[in-house]
Amino acid sequence: MTRKYELKQRALSQAETRQRIVDATVDLHRELGPLRTTISAIAERAGVQRLTVYRHFPDDRALFGACSSQWRAAHPMPDPSAWAGLEDPSERLEAALAEIYAWFASTEEMTANVLRDIPESQLMQELTAPLRQYWAEVQRVLEYGWEARGERGERLRAVIGHAIEFGTWRSLVRGHGLTDAAAAELMVRLARAV
Repeated sequence: MTRKYELKQRALSQAETRQRIVDATVDLHRELGPLRTTISAIAERAGVQRLTVYRHFPDDRALFGACSSQWRAAHPMPDPSAWAGLEDPSERLEAALAEIYAWFASTEEMTANVLRDIPESQLMQELTAPLRQYWAEVQRVLEYGWEARGERGERLRAVIGHAIEFGTWRSLVRGHGLTDAAAAELMVRLARAV
């Protein structure tokens, strides 16, 4: 019975240590960015030795994967299927942008750091491929029903693509002082003007 108890306690301790490492990694990625986060900094923040980090996460892929999974679970991205039911395309765009911009606001530090680091890392490019698919699906849902063809259609796609970018939100809200709602309204007006 004592042996079972000891094994259970050891497993619990290992799980707690692993969680501390993941929490430290998430915090450092949010504060510094993935590429500026070192194993030494993670170990220090988690209160463990570097070797302990490597025991739990033998490579960056495993560590980034655990960090990403925890982050996504805590900060789910807006669900495009919720907007697909809105028939009026400008109402759909406005509803989507309200959710997207609120999500950008709540994830700003991490989003900015990850987007900054993606071009510098093949691994991050691979791990963020599902994000590119997600944003392509968002754009597809938001383009539906505008009935714009040819050059007008190309411009509308460009406006919608621009509207859903983090950089657009950040420029309008952080750079120019608009509220999320005002920024969304401006982008909808621009889409309608096309």
